[in-house]
Amino acid sequence: MRYDDKRKAGDLIVKLFLILGAVNAMLAVALGAFGAHGLEGKIPEKYLQIWQTGVQYHMYHALGLIAVALIASKLTDAGSVTAAGWLMFAGIVLFSGSLYVLSLTQISVLGAITPLGGVAFIAAWIIVVVSAVKYL
Repeated sequence: MRYDDKRKAGDLIVKLFLILGAVNAMLAVALGAFGAHGLEGKIPEKYLQIWQTGVQYHMYHALGLIAVALIASKLTDAGSVTAAGWLMFAGIVLFSGSLYVLSLTQISVLGAITPLGGVAFIAAWIIVVVSAVKYL
C-alpha cells in the first residue's frame, strides 16, 4: 500500500472513530438524562445505580473513541490503535448495553455479559498504551 493510500485509510479511521465517539457521547448524555428523569421512581434504586454505572462507562469510552481518533491522526500506520477503537466500541455495547438492559428488565443473568465488555475496555486501553509507547 502506498503512503497516500495509507494516509487516506488513516483519515477514514480518524473520521470513523471521531464520529463514533461523538455519537456515543451524545447517547451517553441522553441515556443519563433518561435515567435521571425517566426512570427515577419507576425502577428500584439498585437498578437506577446500575443504569448510572452503564452511563458513566459509556461516556468514558465515548471519549476514549475520540482519543483513539486523535492518536490515529498522528500515526502513519493506525492498525493497532484501530483495534483499540473497535474494542472500546464493543465494550460500550457489551458493558453499558448489558447494564441498560439489566436495569430495564431486571433479568440478572444479563449481568454475565457485562464482564466481557470490561475485558474489551481493558484490552483497548492496553493497546492504546502500547501504541503510544511504540509509535508516538
